[in-house]
Amino acid sequence: MGGYLIYFAIIILIPLWAQMRVKGSYTKYSKVPASSHMRGAEVARRILDTNGLFHVNVEEVRGHLTDHYDPRSKTVRLSSANFHGHSVAAAAIAAHEVGHAIQDQQNYAPLRFRHTLVPVANIGSNFSWILIMIGFLAGLNGFVLLGIIFMASAVVFQLVTLPVEFNASNRAMDQIVSLGIIRNDEERETRKVLNAAALTYVAAAAVAVLELLRLILIYTGMQRQE
Repeated sequence: MGGYLIYFAIIILIPLWAQMRVKGSYTKYSKVPASSHMRGAEVARRILDTNGLFHVNVEEVRGHLTDHYDPRSKTVRLSSANFHGHSVAAAAIAAHEVGHAIQDQQNYAPLRFRHTLVPVANIGSNFSWILIMIGFLAGLNGFVLLGIIFMASAVVFQLVTLPVEFNASNRAMDQIVSLGIIRNDEERETRKVLNAAALTYVAAAAVAVLELLRLILIYTGMQRQE
């Protein structure tokens, strides 16, 4: 029983710790003006145009840290604070989302692979636990196994997301440094924002892998008892 409590404490605390890191870094560096005094929207537009992505739009989106790149409409969407903000954090996040647009332009293989996994991962996320619970309650090992397979597809999606996000951050740093959007003494602060954001993906992947392994162990135990 104690082991289960420790396990559940770990899978709850890891995401909370990552979210606290993101919130802390963003809050701190959203108050630090970037030396270029460019708004996040201007940073995104500058990088896009420099890379010949004139067809990619930059739009404002509601919410807090709702920033993302939409490959279907070829649009970089920045939350209001980052769209209008002149901070180091706004520049970092805007550049990161443009990093995804550059990946899209260059047919970055992990990004393409992640796109192909989206339908399967959505099914896995929505139905895996339903199948697993039916299997447990009805004693149907086949349903448990099917649920684990669906969950594994969602876990693969999260693992593939890691190189996509880290690569986008590396591209962001290269762009904002080479274009003079940040000074050399601002690189450390910018990287802290990007690294903190990446931690959320690492935490999510770690929790997903742990949960998948736990279910696999339970399933193998059920098989031995038959």
